[in-house]
Amino acid sequence: MYIEQIEIRHLELPLVHPFETSFGREEVRQTILVAVRSEGLTGWGEAATSAGPWYEYETVGTCWHVLREFLAPGVVGQEVSAPEDAARLMAPVRGHNIAKMGLEAAVWDLLGQARGQSVAQLLGGTRPRVAVGVSIGVQPSVAALLERIGGFWAEGYSRIKIKIRPGWDVEVVRRVRERFPDAPLMVDANSAYRLADADHLAELDEYGLTMIEQPLAYDDLVDHAELQRRLRTPVCLDESVPSLAAARAALALGSGRIINIKPGRVGGLTVAKAIHDLCLEAGIAVWCGGMLETGVGRAHNVAVASLPGYTLPGDISGSARYFHEDIVEPPFVANEDGTMTVPSGPGIGVEVLMDRVEAATVRGEIEIGD
Repeated sequence: MYIEQIEIRHLELPLVHPFETSFGREEVRQTILVAVRSEGLTGWGEAATSAGPWYEYETVGTCWHVLREFLAPGVVGQEVSAPEDAARLMAPVRGHNIAKMGLEAAVWDLLGQARGQSVAQLLGGTRPRVAVGVSIGVQPSVAALLERIGGFWAEGYSRIKIKIRPGWDVEVVRRVRERFPDAPLMVDANSAYRLADADHLAELDEYGLTMIEQPLAYDDLVDHAELQRRLRTPVCLDESVPSLAAARAALALGSGRIINIKPGRVGGLTVAKAIHDLCLEAGIAVWCGGMLETGVGRAHNVAVASLPGYTLPGDISGSARYFHEDIVEPPFVANEDGTMTVPSGPGIGVEVLMDRVEAATVRGEIEIGD
């Protein structure tokens, strides 16, 4: 297909509940949508970044700049016959994985529509439903946290993840485990600790956690390997694995027993599948993390999570978990059995509602073409 036009939009959507981590507090979700057009079809992708460089060095501003000045000009006017072609065309640009995800995902959607196949089918997904969990930020009090967990548990989510940081960790986990003794439970530190905290983190071994996600520095693999040797609880890597090469290094070093594969963090669905395949062959469990995506990015995440190696519930909550109104129809919902249905229609399998997109757009621009 000949890529005729690429459009980018900066959206702002208020969150239903503020989301607080060790990085800070987010009340309004800022994100970038990418539309790729060809032969009367429009494919959609999302660069789910943030206002500031906290989780990653990328921001709304950098994604906009790199998409507008480098990535879109390198793809528009080109022929793509396979989804992987977009990754190849963007390869000369180093880094900027979240921006790349937005554009590449739109091409996957476009080609899926053209072929009459879902993105999940194009990827090689094998499951019509995927297990999903919920991620809960730091709350004003433990009582408030327990109340929020209870609400999500009653909705049927099959795993609970809570954010931790120094001063909000072992005692909080003890209280949660006391209240929910049988719930699959994990914690996410977002790089808030150091190797010197290993003995303190080892106290979490007593609470039967599924994993401790990204406890140490975002760019570290060596200390994570040492920490994993000192813990019974599996260490899960997130920020430390931004590429296939980093995943190979993590496996070689033994830096963790689980990897969270976020398509945005690693640069798109092509790389996400490659890391999945590597881990599947190595017997390493993986799951799909989220980045507070709208329904566009959520659709791509659900498709990725349908691959056979995703054996742990992902952070793919329902639309209503984050937004009063999502920008797609139908919205994503968790089923009563703790799963989410993988869209089976062509491309991402949901309709992008342009009136809602327009209402949330704070900046929009057609890159090339009319």
